[in-house]
Amino acid sequence: MTTANAALIALVERLGRARVLVVGDAMLDHFVTGAVDRISPEAPIPVLRVERETELLGGACNVARNIAALGAQVRVVAVTGDDAAGRRLKDALVDGDGQVEAALVPVADRPTPIKTRYMAGGQQLLRTDRERIAPIDGAAEDRIIEAAKDGLRHAGVVILSDYGKGVLTDRVLAAVIAAANAAGRPVIVDPKGSDYGRYRGATLATPNLKELAEAAGRDTAGSDAVVAACRQVTDACGLGGILATRSAEGMSLVMAGAEPVHLPAEAREVFDVSGAGDTVVATLATGLAAGADLATAAALANVAAGIVVAKVGTAAAYADDIVTALRHRDLDDAGARLLPLHQAQDRVEQWRRRGLSVGFTNGCFDLLHPGHVHLLAQARAACDRLVVGLNSDSSVRRLKGDSRPVQSEASRAAVLASLESVDMVVIFAEDTPLETLKALRPDLLVKGADYTVDTVVGAQEVQSWGGRVLLAELADGHSTTATISRMNAKD
Repeated sequence: MTTANAALIALVERLGRARVLVVGDAMLDHFVTGAVDRISPEAPIPVLRVERETELLGGACNVARNIAALGAQVRVVAVTGDDAAGRRLKDALVDGDGQVEAALVPVADRPTPIKTRYMAGGQQLLRTDRERIAPIDGAAEDRIIEAAKDGLRHAGVVILSDYGKGVLTDRVLAAVIAAANAAGRPVIVDPKGSDYGRYRGATLATPNLKELAEAAGRDTAGSDAVVAACRQVTDACGLGGILATRSAEGMSLVMAGAEPVHLPAEAREVFDVSGAGDTVVATLATGLAAGADLATAAALANVAAGIVVAKVGTAAAYADDIVTALRHRDLDDAGARLLPLHQAQDRVEQWRRRGLSVGFTNGCFDLLHPGHVHLLAQARAACDRLVVGLNSDSSVRRLKGDSRPVQSEASRAAVLASLESVDMVVIFAEDTPLETLKALRPDLLVKGADYTVDTVVGAQEVQSWGGRVLLAELADGHSTTATISRMNAKD
């Protein structure tokens, strides 16, 4: 497993110790799902045959749901209506084990917002909203501010989940951000509208591209334009930085005074983006509360976003989902590193154009042991990119006998390619890697110190084009043949 993925998995394992405060707009997401097999005779519209209805937490409550899915503790401060929907929301939000706490302020003249989505075949047909959009009154503001300040005593990070329904008034925003700054707590804003000056003093805002373009009043097509827009808004509005979510282009983290960090998209197939922004802000904040830096927390949020957009409905990314995705990423990376010779030549040429030195070593690597790992680490340390030539199964049988290899060439290649020290694996069917060496023309050829330069296959050729040969130090006591012998003896 790569160091980066291992570090993210270690972070996921720490998320259970995090505590997050969420302040913002609460709502319910209502899904009406069915099938469409005809057009209405009354109008040119599809007829949805309803099969089931479900109700999920939305808005700030969905952010809290995502935080809880990661194993962290969360406190939600929000407004609901004094109605049946508000009571259903509270019942769904607060769990029995105390992982989710709620400070919900009921307001009689504000119905609990409900977004109803009509779905068929995994696609939305229509959405209806039942809500009242207006600023909360002074008494409700007082209760929200008081509850937020109380929640700050235990939270490591504050999320302001702004859906523009009127809970996060200018007064509430200023009071909560000031209290968080005084307590030394980062403030992450999921923004609404074009005036980000309302969030002055916040650590980070997380707009999508459309929201960023509206806030900056400029084009956001391409990475350079995104960075310029982020810097403009950050400087003008007194923010610490912006994490711009860019759909198929991934994310860009642009902090004041720092180089931007661009994260490629993780999702392979997008089914529904409902609530993806909630997942991003929830995972980012929880990662920060668990002690990660912003770049690492953003990388974790990027993985989580790739998970939820591949699900239908307002979904959450669970801690186990993220760990599984990170492990699959390593397998995918390993597959991408196993190349046929003609593609390997192209890759090596690309590396050379970038001024990178290319090393090469080879072997059967039947049962990978510490001696192999030690040799590969030395080889990688002596060059910028390391190619491993791997004997095919037929080649191993000719060299080692019919009982070998123990593992297939596909298995051996997958294990090698998963090592951080290995940048590419090329399987060769000949008894020696000479033809592969001639095709790739590496700058460095590495073999174990049990060889001499004169006995290393390809040494003369590598030296002829200006390359060098390295005899790597061997780790004592490790041998595939000896290991197999010991296994057979036990049998």
